[in-house]
Amino acid sequence: MSIDVEVLEDPARACAALMVGAALGGGHIVLAGGSTPKGAYEDFVDAVRAVGLDVSRTTFWLGDERCVEPDDERANYRMIKESLLDPLGSPTMIRIKGELGQDAAADDYERQLRDAGPPEFDLVLLGIGPDGHTASLFPDQESLSVTDRLAVGVPDAGLEPFVPRVTLTLPALTAARQIVVLASGESKADAVARSFGRGARPDPHVPCSILAAEADQLTLLADAAAARGLLE
Repeated sequence: MSIDVEVLEDPARACAALMVGAALGGGHIVLAGGSTPKGAYEDFVDAVRAVGLDVSRTTFWLGDERCVEPDDERANYRMIKESLLDPLGSPTMIRIKGELGQDAAADDYERQLRDAGPPEFDLVLLGIGPDGHTASLFPDQESLSVTDRLAVGVPDAGLEPFVPRVTLTLPALTAARQIVVLASGESKADAVARSFGRGARPDPHVPCSILAAEADQLTLLADAAAARGLLE
């Protein structure tokens, strides 16, 4: 296990640079929802255009999704389509079909992952919630103990929007070559400290702490507000 903590003025831009590195080799990249990842995708698009990078051999996946229609404003896919896929001419993305409902969508995504190898993800992008959740792995839920699946349905979301979800499981995420957790804002400071701070231990009440303990290589990209608990 290797954890690299970087406190930056602009975590999204640093994340975009890592995405470029993964895309250079035509890798498999797992994308996250949220405002900070959106900024990273916009910076990634700018970088791709600036250097003329060919992303036709890169495959994008989703780390989690809400069980809504793909054009619903709550859908992670909609944000990613608008900020990354459409500007780049619709490169390959395997989405979670949340509109099928949690169980059918999880089974469909499981099948697509298995049919692909399953792929060894080169880069997994994740956020962290104020409650310590990551992807749609919420505190103290049964999904944290799933070891025989790559994707699982989540009937009860721990935070808004309170709709069922589908998420990659911990084994699927921690098999990645590199995991990047993006954290911005003071509301994330306590969760960041409990996941990555001095004396942090794997705790199902703070799912990101389990991820930190099990990942081979994890990079935390945080702004000063989110990293406040690490700097004290």
